[in-house]
Amino acid sequence: MHFPYLCRKFYLIVKGKHVALIITGILLADQLLKVYIKTGYYLGEEHNVIGSWFRLHFVENEGMAWGWKFGGDFGKIILTLFRLVAVIFGTFYLRTIIRKKYHRGFIVCAALIYAGALGNLIDSMFYGLIFSESQPYLIAQAFTEHNYATFLHGKVVDMLYFPIITDATFPSWFPLWGGESFEFFRPVFNLADASISAGVIALLLWQKKFFPTKDEEKHATVETEAVVDDRTQVL
Repeated sequence: MHFPYLCRKFYLIVKGKHVALIITGILLADQLLKVYIKTGYYLGEEHNVIGSWFRLHFVENEGMAWGWKFGGDFGKIILTLFRLVAVIFGTFYLRTIIRKKYHRGFIVCAALIYAGALGNLIDSMFYGLIFSESQPYLIAQAFTEHNYATFLHGKVVDMLYFPIITDATFPSWFPLWGGESFEFFRPVFNLADASISAGVIALLLWQKKFFPTKDEEKHATVETEAVVDDRTQVL
């Protein structure tokens, strides 16, 4: 084998391991926190972590991220299958962009989105088979006869809650919601959701850096055809 080929293979292995570490770390943190909440909190239980603006609040999401729902039981199956297809596609896509040496930041963003999708997919596929039903004032059990759902029908566990502004009211002149109370930030989410959001936001913010135009690449590249001699060095 040629030396350049061996160097390239080594580069792909090292870079692939970095991506694998990112994905594994996010998955472990996400699943450990979900299992802790699922087996230690009853549905609706809430505890302050830092003051009153960072709380652990246990809810279960039957649909998409951030508590959105999609078409009942049939929609649940379609959504889970869509996640499964997306994760399978993402596996090959990550492999491709690593081999083609895409921008490191873009690869990290893709890994964040992939890890988040895989984390929520695990809930949807297996949590109904592993755990009993979570209910108010009743903590779920793992690996019992009383599993709460079939394959592909599991609920996604959410727990991160940041109500930074509470008990506020829209001014009377505000369109549509004038005089009504509001809360910021209301959604309850998990680490997988946060990973997906971080990857997407970073892509939007730095897409020009990840995918520079031809003019930007030209200005950023040193002209290798310039003649270098004693006269040019003096000048």
